[in-house]
Amino acid sequence: MQNNHIDYIEFKASDLEKIKSFYSSVFEWKFTDYGPTYTSFEGSGVAGGFEISENPTVNGALIVLYHENLKAVMEKIEAAGGSITRDIFAFPGGERFHFQDPGGNELAVWSDK
Repeated sequence: MQNNHIDYIEFKASDLEKIKSFYSSVFEWKFTDYGPTYTSFEGSGVAGGFEISENPTVNGALIVLYHENLKAVMEKIEAAGGSITRDIFAFPGGERFHFQDPGGNELAVWSDK
């Protein structure tokens, strides 16, 4: 893991079993479940996962960058004209937050520190 690199891609899905069946049968991806609302995948060339969502898919993917110091990068995002859309929260494996860039794209930054 390196600071400022894209580290993870997160998709939304309304049915995790259906999505796992699709990607495992078509692309031979392997899955690891983290509770009833989240599954991660491997074998795609980049790490990623699917989160349950009842909302219609708008962007299709959440790009997740890595940085060891979440508070420092949050300050840099806001200073450069971005906005924090979801404050730091914990998840299995670390913490992350979401932000919107000046173009309206939502991304996230995570850390295992």
